[in-house]
Amino acid sequence: MDYLYETHCHCVQCSRCARSTSVQMVRAYHAAGYAGLVLTDHFIFGNTAVDRSLPWPERMRAYYDAYLEAKDLGSKLDFDVIFGLEHAYGGGKEMLVYGVGLDFLLANPDIPRLAPEEFAARVHAAQGLLIHAHPYRDRPYIDRAFLPRFDLVDGVEVYNACSAPGEDVQALRKALPRKDWILTSGGDIHDAADRRIGSAGILLPRRVSSGQEFVQALKQRRYRCRVAGRSLSQISENDLP
Repeated sequence: MDYLYETHCHCVQCSRCARSTSVQMVRAYHAAGYAGLVLTDHFIFGNTAVDRSLPWPERMRAYYDAYLEAKDLGSKLDFDVIFGLEHAYGGGKEMLVYGVGLDFLLANPDIPRLAPEEFAARVHAAQGLLIHAHPYRDRPYIDRAFLPRFDLVDGVEVYNACSAPGEDVQALRKALPRKDWILTSGGDIHDAADRRIGSAGILLPRRVSSGQEFVQALKQRRYRCRVAGRSLSQISENDLP
């Protein structure tokens, strides 16, 4: 039996572009048959809904509180909720952060001043994992001249349910020659009513309940990707929109 996990989703408490609460997202994914989700809200340089004027500890707890609300409901539904972030590091480019928690955020109050290289180094030192989100997304807020920093990450999101046609194909072409990279699929869902819930994620052979367990599962690469509603052991360009 495989267990389906969302790797990339948002809630209204922390992401300004979201429409649903973390609890509503849990209910929607649980109803869709997922075993769990990673809540990856926009972090301090992204489209965050967290008040930037708050002192650092309060800002960080705001992200974590949204996760705790979701986790509380998840425990009642036998549904795994894992903490993550989507970190904008420049030019509108973003990477998903897995395997770190509130302790890491509170211990690094200088994150706003860190260069992308130092941020990545600290996440890795904390045994965290970085996956480049939608590296070839083309939107007005994204600077095309700012190239993705593939040197900073451990892998790439090669299917994003919100990508425009062709964007994920470029990501897959970049990723396939890199045998060391981890390839993921994510919904990038912002609304519990979004019909694309169910179209993306990864299928694991066992349940995971923490960020570190999720990181280890990705590193072991014993999973399949959900791509446009299909579960695939390998992804080809023909599988992508």
